[in-house]
Amino acid sequence: MLIILGILFALVPVVVWAVIARTRPVGFAIGGMLLVGASLLISVQRGWIDAPRPDVHLVFTALAPVLIACGAGLEGRHEDSPPPEWIPRRNGAIGWLGMQFALTLVVGILYALMISEGSDAPPSKDLTPLPPGLSIVNEGIGCGSGGCYRLATVTSKDGLSRPEIIRELGLQQESCRPSGWLLDWRDVCVGARDNGENVTVYVSWG
Repeated sequence: MLIILGILFALVPVVVWAVIARTRPVGFAIGGMLLVGASLLISVQRGWIDAPRPDVHLVFTALAPVLIACGAGLEGRHEDSPPPEWIPRRNGAIGWLGMQFALTLVVGILYALMISEGSDAPPSKDLTPLPPGLSIVNEGIGCGSGGCYRLATVTSKDGLSRPEIIRELGLQQESCRPSGWLLDWRDVCVGARDNGENVTVYVSWG
């Protein structure tokens, strides 16, 4: 169900433009760009492109109306005054786009408020991929005063020592990167510890 809703969300600007477009050259050009944007958004939703989903949704819903407005402006320069029946279609389109943007903004604000509480752990994907020969034997989540974190025990199928495993992981030092662009301002930090018996890889919010 969520997959269908995500696809419909991405296609709203395409449908809106199909309803109000009045010329083929501009119509196809703007429609093609909106369709490419919708395809990229769906790819992010499905995990085919690794990008922060809330930020991508917000950017998409902000840029799509701008693109549609530019298309309508270009058509207005080369066409006569629109027919009377076009005005209600335009007003309805503005309503749909406004509702989509408002919904995205509200959800984005709620998301930003929730992550500020620090009650969630970084996703499992930040633990992988591992170099060949290394594997995760167990994984868990812990929480402390600084927030929640994800832990995993990494072993070697090739009999590497614990220091060699850490070198293979490239985690001699903790590394951090931004988690998002707009709504999620946290850093994701990944590191490894030699516990004397095994190697533990951790992912935490910086």
